[in-house]
Amino acid sequence: MARGGTTKKRKGAPKKRAPKVQDTPGAEKLLRMSGIAAAVVGAVALLFAFGVPGMIGTAIGAGMGKMGLEVGRIDIKGIEQMDSDAVYQIALEEHDRALPLVDVAGLREELMEFSYVKDARVSRRYPDTLVIDMVERQPAALWQGEDRLFLVDAEGVILERVPVAEMPDLPLLIGAGANRELAQLERLLERVPALKPQLASARWVGGRRWDLNVATGEILVLPEGERQAAEALEKFMALDAKAALLGIGVDRYDLRLPGKAVARSPEFVGAREEAAKAARNAEAID
Repeated sequence: MARGGTTKKRKGAPKKRAPKVQDTPGAEKLLRMSGIAAAVVGAVALLFAFGVPGMIGTAIGAGMGKMGLEVGRIDIKGIEQMDSDAVYQIALEEHDRALPLVDVAGLREELMEFSYVKDARVSRRYPDTLVIDMVERQPAALWQGEDRLFLVDAEGVILERVPVAEMPDLPLLIGAGANRELAQLERLLERVPALKPQLASARWVGGRRWDLNVATGEILVLPEGERQAAEALEKFMALDAKAALLGIGVDRYDLRLPGKAVARSPEFVGAREEAAKAARNAEAID
């Protein structure tokens, strides 16, 4: 049963006798030590609040360590994506330290420096356990920046570098700052769900707009502005549903003119380049 749930009582079922402390070996000692720990931790906090030198608080904490209230176990939860060895290395530095003397806030700050850590909670569980609860960032896309590939999360936070040979099946973002615009791209694709599985990559151009590279080979040139880009995409995909615009050999569709999709085929681009070359040759002859 999940924590926080409830169970229904069966009618007529015999009541179970509530276990007493003495029924469980060592329970009375554990309860007594936990109570002492709570009282002493409170006393240490008061000493610091009233400006008593830290040496006294440290001495009390060390004394609790001699009573058996030292870090004997480290319980780390929530690690799936990141390398757990680095976290354990930090946590093990607290091993055998008196539990009340563990700087939980400082330990949390160290953990928050890892790129994969979105949040962390460090707490003491008396008599001898240091508990670390991790919340990891999840890879959401690949970002190609500075000729390197990086995993990024939904907020655009860079998680780690990825070799080309080990690229996971995630959306590919290209261009300076593209990782920070992932949320906008996701909102655009939500408006045109038929396009999302066909997207091969997305290039963030000039810090202003997107070029979407479709798996069938076309580039969809979107206008600036999220609203304008969304409207242009919706109209284009509506036309594609009627007339099959994708996959017919067009090089790119320029959607920057309101209400229009200007097609550019490879033949058109080639002819334009040849015309420009001929013009340059003519100027050279003159």
